[in-house]
Amino acid sequence: MKKVLTLFALLFVMVSVNAQTATELTGQWKLVKWTDKKGKEKDINDYFKTTEVYQVFDADGKFQSLVGEKVNKGKWKLSKDNKKLTVTVLLINEVFDVDFFDAKKRVISTPQLGTFEYQKQ
Repeated sequence: MKKVLTLFALLFVMVSVNAQTATELTGQWKLVKWTDKKGKEKDINDYFKTTEVYQVFDADGKFQSLVGEKVNKGKWKLSKDNKKLTVTVLLINEVFDVDFFDAKKRVISTPQLGTFEYQKQ
């Protein structure tokens, strides 16, 4: 019986960890690390000329990219299996693989741009 309860508890934890949804994605996220496709860490400040780089996801599917004072608006959608994030800005779709996300941390990637790590604000 003890093994069954342990197995059930472990299964519940695994389902809870993977059950991240669009609800947890909504809010403001700050870019804290960017690694290019070759695995080399990029300097966020050097590239964007600021460390204030954010993505804002509204519950109604609206999206904002904030880079310093510059704001780009668009839309976002998370796939049903929570593994693909599509962001549309200025009629350009960018599809990201969702490598990891929880209530405080999000890691997304594309073969072209590399891996981006965000922290919820």
